[in-house]
Formats: sequence, structure tokens, C-alpha cells
Amino acid sequence: MVNPNVTDIPLSEFKDAQNRIRGIAIKTPLVKLQVEGDREIYLKLENLQPVGSFKIRCAANALLKRIDLVKNGASTASAGNFAQGLAYAGRTLGIPINTYVPETAAQSKIEALKRLGSKVTPIPYKDWWAMLANPSSDPSFIHPATDPDVLAGNGTIALEILDELADTATVITPYGGGGLSVGIATALKAAGAKTKLIACETEAGAPLQAALTADKPTQVEFNTKTFITGMGGPTVLSSIWPLAKAHIAGTVQVSLAQTAEAIKLMAERHHIIAEGAGAAPVAAALSHAHLEGPIVCVVSGGHLDANHLITILQGNVP
Repeated sequence: MVNPNVTDIPLSEFKDAQNRIRGIAIKTPLVKLQVEGDREIYLKLENLQPVGSFKIRCAANALLKRIDLVKNGASTASAGNFAQGLAYAGRTLGIPINTYVPETAAQSKIEALKRLGSKVTPIPYKDWWAMLANPSSDPSFIHPATDPDVLAGNGTIALEILDELADTATVITPYGGGGLSVGIATALKAAGAKTKLIACETEAGAPLQAALTADKPTQVEFNTKTFITGMGGPTVLSSIWPLAKAHIAGTVQVSLAQTAEAIKLMAERHHIIAEGAGAAPVAAALSHAHLEGPIVCVVSGGHLDANHLITILQGNVP
């Protein structure tokens, strides 16, 4: 877990992670979104990673940093993407993985986990969330959001963005457990960039905005039954809150309809399949004209159920 008194991670940690995961994760493309007008919006295509999401970065870094402690296996609680990254890295390194998933997890993610050789244990959402809010101290349990090695792996995305588009003004990420947003935001600061990190939330539940307003984590209404998985939650995890407060510049909110429209736009104009969480930052960039550009939207993953994709391409919201 993150030490609540620590609000910074040195740049060396992010650079070491970048070198450590080379050969397992790839450097993903940065592509300009084809939209009307002169706004500069770019897509950081993490959906093109070997497991279809950015999670391969943080999972690989976490396993490799503690490889002597997880020889006999590692476990996690994940909606699917982090577990896939962990399973992929574990298979590469010969480490068995056990995953606890919420019963609401997308079937496509569960099937992918099984293909990668992970043991999958579905549990009620409230029990799954409790594992995230009160994680085990066992070093073989890897928290998908608050583990320092996970944050360092996620921050490698920021280094790639700055390397390719140094004048990036705004990076938009989907906000779930907070690991992606905090990892990138902390790395941007460590690199001395003036780039702002804006976290995107949906109408299904916006715990970060509530926490920023109250200046502390607070409970919110959260709808788990949407086509968007891996975003939101009933509250901000207390262990990630100090870093989120220190480094995230603000939040924006998008609707389910706006997110579906962003999925449709990327599929039609770029032949890119993004899941709901991956498309939400694009929806935010398109619907919030006040955000300063150039803007980079982190398309975090591409695990979208086929039936949901069909519905969206027909112009409807799943």
C-alpha cells in the first residue's frame, strides 16, 4: 500500500520501471483524433498493449520488482484489466496468478483471464471492493491501484507522452481505483512538466469529485450495472487519496451516452475499439471545450463486449 505520508515518487523510479518492463509492454502510438475544428486531441492507444490495456505496464513492474517473493504465485482483486496484465506477465515469468473479480466483471475479461491461465474467483461487488479498500499485507497480493510499483509502472505512460509531445497541456485519464491517474500525474510532476492531469468520471458515480469537494474521501451513489467497467466506485480509496489530492488538477464528468458516442467515433474514424473506460477521456475532451490543448486522452483499454459494441455502432447506449 501507499504510505499516506508520501506524496511524491522520484523520477528515477519511473525510469527504472520503463527499463524493467521493456520487452513485456510496448511503447504505444500517439495518434491525433480526427475531429472537426482546430482542437488538438491525441489518443494514447494503450488498448494496443499485448493484453489490450495499460495494466500490463504496472503488473509487469510489480511482479518483476518482487519476483523472489512471488515465485509460488501472486493474487489480486481486479475488474479484469489489471488481472490480465498480471496473468500475462505471470505466464511470461512462470508465476501462477489467482484473481478475485467482481460478479459484474465483463464476460470478455473473464474469458481472457482464463485463456491467460489465471484462476478466476468471482465474488460479490461489495466483497471485492472491501479487498481493495482493506488490502492484505501479504506481499504476494498485488493491489491494482495503490501499490507503489503499480504507480511507477503506470507513470511510464507519462514519460512516453512527454517524449513524443513535450508541449502537452492536458492529459485526461479515466478514474477507477486511482492508480492510472495518480501514476501519470506523479510522473508528470517528477519530470518537471507543466502538464495538468484531469481525471474523468461518469454519471454512474464520481467519488473523486466528491472527495475533492469535501476535502476527504466520501461515500457516493455508484451504479455498477453499466457497460462501463473499471471506472468509479463508492468512494476514493483512503490509501490513494493523499497522492490524488496532491497531483490531480481536477475532474470532469461524462454521461454514458457521450461515452458510447466516443466509442462509435473512434471505431468509425480510426478503426479503434475502446472499452467504456478507454473512451471516457475522449468523451471528456470532446464535451469540455474549456480544457487546454494539446490534450492527450489515455485510451486505457479495448475490452468491450461484442454485444455492447454492436449496440453502440447502431447508435444506442447498452
